[in-house]
Amino acid sequence: MAAEERINSKKILGLHPNVFFMGITSLLTDVSSEMIFTLVPLFLTNVLGAAGAIVGLVGGLSEGADAIFRIFSGWFSDKLGKRKGLAVLGYSISTIAKPFLYLANCWGLVLAVRFTDRLGKGVRTSSRDALIADSVSATERGKAFGLHRSMDTAGAFLGLVIAALIVYLVEGTGAVEINLGCFRWLIIGGVIPAVLGVLVLNYFVREKKQTRVEGAVNGSSFSFASIKEGFDKRFWIFLSIMFVFTLGNSSDFFVILRAQNMGAPLLQVVLMLVLFNATYAVISMPMGMLSDKLGRRKVIILGWLIYALVYLGFAMASAIWHIYLLFALYGVYYGIVEGVTKAFVADLAPAEKRGTAYGLYQGVIGLTLVAASLIAGLLWDNVSVASPFYLGAGLAFLAMLGIATLVRE
Repeated sequence: MAAEERINSKKILGLHPNVFFMGITSLLTDVSSEMIFTLVPLFLTNVLGAAGAIVGLVGGLSEGADAIFRIFSGWFSDKLGKRKGLAVLGYSISTIAKPFLYLANCWGLVLAVRFTDRLGKGVRTSSRDALIADSVSATERGKAFGLHRSMDTAGAFLGLVIAALIVYLVEGTGAVEINLGCFRWLIIGGVIPAVLGVLVLNYFVREKKQTRVEGAVNGSSFSFASIKEGFDKRFWIFLSIMFVFTLGNSSDFFVILRAQNMGAPLLQVVLMLVLFNATYAVISMPMGMLSDKLGRRKVIILGWLIYALVYLGFAMASAIWHIYLLFALYGVYYGIVEGVTKAFVADLAPAEKRGTAYGLYQGVIGLTLVAASLIAGLLWDNVSVASPFYLGAGLAFLAMLGIATLVRE
């Protein structure tokens, strides 16, 4: 056995080392992203004076900008039979973009930086998820994606704790709005872990051999026909249901704005996000392991039910303590669903098409999120601050019915 194969045969936390080290990369990247981007909606409204529709535009386009790149990069990783290079490239693009937010003096520049950051995510995400799926057996997928989500979210938790400390030192405890100086300190502090994340991925993750299955996409060009080939009806039904769910799942920018709308001081908003990520991190791996035993569909239905109830709660909340509770439950929803849906995608796709499958899955979510966030911004400005949340709850119930009746394990 070669030296590299012996190293890779030594499991970490019961899984292939790739899962752990990609988790470390995601942890460091999320420390950075949460410090730099979480308070962007408050920066847009408090410092730049942007309206809710602009927040929706920036949130939707930035989150959805990577959709096409996710589809292409997933397909391309299948064609190459290699995942790591695209993942390193994507993380590097995001890392290079982040410091430019320091110079932002209009919402257009904020959009440009966030767009580039999400472009990097589009390049990396499908190939990274396919590499995780390639590195474990079918009976370990829920655990693997659950561990990755736990580590990713632990990074978000740490990033927000650091952000809360910076806000406390710069703004104090009573400030309701963020100022430019505080926002720039968050950017400075957030760049370092992003660089470290790229280094960990480049030096510690190993490309899985024989990722490509001959004849899968070899020799085919990038086209709708080459993309759709090889998937059964269950996969396309699942993507359709994800479209319905995501149309009501607008950018989390609006959840943050709702907290401020309720009168929560800036430091408390950050602490709410800390609570959200704590529950998210704790729940992710156990729920992934549960899905390995009970099946993915049942776990996803439970998660969407909690989401619908949480969004109803955001619509009807009348006190700040309600928002704290809702942020905690929102983390429970994420912990239940995020890793499990990715494991479900791997269940529904042939091994040689996993990159393409993740690209299509993330692409549908990303493109739909653009429309969802624009709709939410218009509803926020022209109907009520509660209306985007009522819409999200209703569509989540429809998606629950769809996956319960139309998709088999």
